[in-house]
Amino acid sequence: MALADLPASTTGPDAAVVRVLSYNIRSLRDDREALARVIRACAPDVVCVQEAPRFFRWRKAAAWLARETGLVYVTGGATAAGPMILTSLRAHVERAEDILLPRVPGLHRRGFATAVLRFGGGHRGADDAIRLGVLSCHLSLAAAERYDQAGMLLDRIAALDVPYAVAAGDINEEPDGRAFRRIAGTLRDGWATEPWGASSGATFDPGDPRRRIDALFASDGIEIIGCGVPSELPGVDDADLRAATDHLPVLAALRLPRVPPVST
Repeated sequence: MALADLPASTTGPDAAVVRVLSYNIRSLRDDREALARVIRACAPDVVCVQEAPRFFRWRKAAAWLARETGLVYVTGGATAAGPMILTSLRAHVERAEDILLPRVPGLHRRGFATAVLRFGGGHRGADDAIRLGVLSCHLSLAAAERYDQAGMLLDRIAALDVPYAVAAGDINEEPDGRAFRRIAGTLRDGWATEPWGASSGATFDPGDPRRRIDALFASDGIEIIGCGVPSELPGVDDADLRAATDHLPVLAALRLPRVPPVST
């Protein structure tokens, strides 16, 4: 299935279609131009980044990525120990927060980048907008810590207190792992629900992908139109996907129905 088979981003009277991309960019240490081409070709409304630059002049690097992809920096990077969120101008940012997770001695500190976004308010005002919570994550390489972080992810998603939410990132284990299964027990695994794109859904590594360790999860009420590793991107060949970073991206098209107002 080609990218064109996913619907374009739209907002209608009954629902909004939002494209969400998750991508481990390895701190921009690979082919930056190829990376920017891949992201632009995916035409995302939201990008959940992992391994964003987080050391010397990291804000400048984040600004470069946003500028070259036609997106806007929202939150994260060094302040979230790597995860970051970018959006198109279509998204209105209601609030954003970076969370540093408890440090385990001897292991790299992890964090979450989170935001609550609004789509489709327009001239009718913010009360008419569709609210979407977003969490970008990169879980630990250590199994026990990773399992604990999966629980913290679910707690943070619940705390966003929004009608719809997505969590996306580098889970650092495959779907049969304890942490992956813990998340998928509450949120729906996008690829498993509605597989799209490259047949296996594997994201690591680009040269010979065999492991599906990057994923997007969606809360109940969201219609997952399609989710997986984008293939046959117009203007981008396999060489770009291999050169951009050491992970393949995960792209999803999500339909968010308008939630009827609660009567008082």
